[in-house]
Amino acid sequence: MRDTLFILFQYFIPQHFISRIVSKFAASKNKSIKNTFISLYLKRFDIKMNEALNENPFDYESFNDFFTRELKPELRPIDQGDNSIIAPCDGLISQCGQISDNNIIQAKSKIFNLNDLLGFEESTNSVFQNGTFLTFYLAPKDYHRIHMPYGGKLKSMIYIPGDLFSVNKVTANSVDNLFSRNERLVCIFETAYGPMAMVLVGAIIVSGIRVVWKKNGFSQFHQIKKWDFSLEMDNEVSLEKGQEMGHFMLGSTVILCFPDSKMSLDKRVSKDSVIQMGEVIGSY
Repeated sequence: MRDTLFILFQYFIPQHFISRIVSKFAASKNKSIKNTFISLYLKRFDIKMNEALNENPFDYESFNDFFTRELKPELRPIDQGDNSIIAPCDGLISQCGQISDNNIIQAKSKIFNLNDLLGFEESTNSVFQNGTFLTFYLAPKDYHRIHMPYGGKLKSMIYIPGDLFSVNKVTANSVDNLFSRNERLVCIFETAYGPMAMVLVGAIIVSGIRVVWKKNGFSQFHQIKKWDFSLEMDNEVSLEKGQEMGHFMLGSTVILCFPDSKMSLDKRVSKDSVIQMGEVIGSY
């Protein structure tokens, strides 16, 4: 009953308005406001401040700065195998496996369409048909910077406005096409082994998706916006394995897609595996 009410509640609340209000408070540099937010957050979630580069939570200028805190680099070593693919973030692998007939598993008895998720023309999307996917859920307690699973050059990017449902397990089990209906940023990278798609999915009270090559966020766009980086020679974006590529302002989900026969999942990776950024999830 409680889960049903939670789902119904999300359908009727003004998702974007609430998220905008939360983002204002999260970005505030007023000490009373940001310290209150941080104190409440520390009490509610198991935050391991001893892992943070700056261990004092009240030294951060805003709640956003605290939330996107950097970690001590030695705590997230990057696997250096030539062909290894690493986890782009801390979190839970909520689903993983094969993309079958353009369908991706969202939860038990629920699937969603690859083309709807990526939003590009079918010629771009088709390379991932029958490929491999992994979905990472970032809980509120997790480290929220996103890193490159493998080195690559940004080829294209699309921002797709959408709903802002929660992306937790309860909602994933209940809301149809959750990840392809929520706000998201889709990045296609060209790697030494072919294309790789990284999808950063927004959620309720997530106050923004950020990437390192774009100073501002994407909230100013109210329609689908595409960028073709293959035509922007002066703005080439090349990132190495393990290099930061973006972050969430509050928690959400990352989905990786690889072409057919291009990558093999590591034997230790399965649904509900807990993973840390830098650990091996597969190999080319």
